[in-house]
Amino acid sequence: MTTATAVAPTAAHLDPRRREKTAAVARRCLTRVATAVLVLLGAATVVFGVQALMPGDRATLLLNTSTGQAVERTEAELAPINARYGFDEPLVVQYLSFVGGLVRGDLGTSYQLHSPVTEVIVEQLVPTVQLAGGALVVAWLISLVTVLLTAGRGRTVTALGSGLEALSASLPHYWLGVILLVVFAVHLRWFPVMGGSDLATSVLPVLTLAIPLAGFLGQATRDEFERVLQQPFVTSARARGMSETGVRLRHVLRHAVIPPITLSGWALGALLSGAVIVESVFSRPGLGQVLVSAVNARDLPVVAGVVVFVALVYVVANVLVDLAYTAVDPRRRAA
Repeated sequence: MTTATAVAPTAAHLDPRRREKTAAVARRCLTRVATAVLVLLGAATVVFGVQALMPGDRATLLLNTSTGQAVERTEAELAPINARYGFDEPLVVQYLSFVGGLVRGDLGTSYQLHSPVTEVIVEQLVPTVQLAGGALVVAWLISLVTVLLTAGRGRTVTALGSGLEALSASLPHYWLGVILLVVFAVHLRWFPVMGGSDLATSVLPVLTLAIPLAGFLGQATRDEFERVLQQPFVTSARARGMSETGVRLRHVLRHAVIPPITLSGWALGALLSGAVIVESVFSRPGLGQVLVSAVNARDLPVVAGVVVFVALVYVVANVLVDLAYTAVDPRRRAA
């Protein structure tokens, strides 16, 4: 009787706690969804505003692009273009129609290519994803090797590693890409000069994106790595006879990678943005080339589609970062 009486209140108190945790998880999910919607809507709104308010007539530009002749057009020539794409409607109506299409998952039809924007993005997505994904992996490898070899190894070695990270983080993609192209492709002829998306033609573009990112990741990892090296559990591991390499890999590194994991969500979007420059420098196929061409032609559906896609990558990457953060730091699972 006494045992039953003691157990009953405990069980009764568990349900409210579970309900509170479930409610907290639901609120967190709703907050993430709302934030994602606002980010995507904001990105689409900015793109629409910039493209719609640029000087010049969009109908004239489209007609001149399709005919290859840059001449003045009459109202009779422009009327069918304006009616087809809704350029004669008020900006508010155009905006609402544009946002309504995005909500339905319809990114529209390219003014320049006359193809659905979704197909245009899908066709060029694989080379860009390969470039960005490869750069992220290489950046992580460079940063981790640099930190493991130089952090906490004495003032001179630590300063050397930190200086290399600061230098690489400050390198602009365009300048670095040109230097790598001139040195390793033109003079040494180790790699093809440009074009293609196979392994040989991907090495220099991947390094162009990875080296600056490795500097940022390395700086974030180094600060936490050196702090963790001073923690009592590291001293205990050394006292038990564990080698310095084992301490760094098994104990210190697990805690030190939490800040760069957080940065990886930003890094994915930054890599896609940097791919625009890198693909232009190395004449690679991908979303970068499509975006540059669409901006020059004021192809709003394609520009908006690519920008919304990049914003979506940012949102999804941040969710994945939260999951990875929880996996690395079990203390967050109880939060």
